[in-house]
Order: sequence, then structure tokens, then C-alpha cells
Amino acid sequence: MSSTDRSDPNARNRRVAIICACVFFGMVGAAFGSVPLYRAFCQITGFDGATRRADKASDTVLRKTIVVRFDANVRDLPWSFTADQTSQTAKIGETKLAFFKVTNNSDRPITGRAIYNVVPEQAGPYFQKLQCFCFTDQTIPPKTTVDVPVLYFIDPKYAEDINTKGKPEVTLSYTFFPSTTAASQQAPNPAAKKLTPPAKS
Repeated sequence: MSSTDRSDPNARNRRVAIICACVFFGMVGAAFGSVPLYRAFCQITGFDGATRRADKASDTVLRKTIVVRFDANVRDLPWSFTADQTSQTAKIGETKLAFFKVTNNSDRPITGRAIYNVVPEQAGPYFQKLQCFCFTDQTIPPKTTVDVPVLYFIDPKYAEDINTKGKPEVTLSYTFFPSTTAASQQAPNPAAKKLTPPAKS
């Protein structure tokens, strides 16, 4: 500390305030910068209930079954979002297909993106997705309903982990938010299946 700081309490206080401000803004910047890294870390490791993306189906299917429940939510979008099935019973390691319906109730095309997690959190590393609408933005035309699928399996290691082997069910929860990408108003996603009534004869 300089002699000026020792003799001038105001100078010392200003110096402390500047240091505190630098630390505060540095922490805020680090927090914002870490969000994408944190999400990537969760998806790779299954930490915090995040599911993992699988490259191939399981080679092993156990006799032991598990109940998978589905939860669908929407935030800040004029959409309706529901699961076609409330739950599915699957053998551990078995590949299963579930469908959800999304309806854009507005008069304009809107792009959204789904985030997801699994409860209990310990099941996150073992809930493997082979295909999911949550991996990309979904652009839905006005007054249109689309079917969106998820292809998944529960890793057989679920039955061996002391934290999960006694849990007979898991819940896969999705929430659609407005897309934050620059190209949020593009043509409808060709992967989505538009539901149209049959033609009259």
C-alpha cells in the first residue's frame, strides 16, 4: 500500500471499490461464458439429469423392465405441446420410440427449441437418445400440428449402479422455448411430420 493510501482513507476506499467491481464483473462474465460449456458438459456426462446422445443402439437387452414417463411443457411460446403416450414400459437396453405433438397456435411461423432432463438426476447418464427433436430448432407454420419423435434406450448399466438399480421408473421432461439462433424464422423443418386430414374421395 502506498503512503498516499495510508494517509488518505478515501483513496484506500476507492481502491477497494475498484477491486471489488473488477471481481464482480469478472465473475458475471465467466458465468455467462460458462453456460454453453456447462450444457455441453451435462449432455456428455449426464450430469444434472441431462440425457446423453448415443451413436448406436444397445447390444444388450435385459429382462428387467423400467417405466418411462413423459412430461411436456412450453415457455414463452404460443404453442401446445403434449406427449402421445403418458408412459412406456421398456426392457432395460431395449430401443423404444415415443411421439410428441406440437401445435403452433399463432398466425405466423415460429421457431422453438426443446431442452430436456431426466428425473431422478442419477438416471441422466443412462438415458440414451438415438434420435430426438431436441437436437435441432423446430420451425412450425401457423395453425399447424406436427409429430416429433424421440428414439431412446436405457443403458444396461442402469441396473448395476447402486444409485439407480432400485428405481423402477424415470421421467423424461421436455420444455420448448423460443429459439435464440439468428435463423429463427426459416422454412418448416422437413424432419417434422405435418398432420393433414385424408383427402376426400
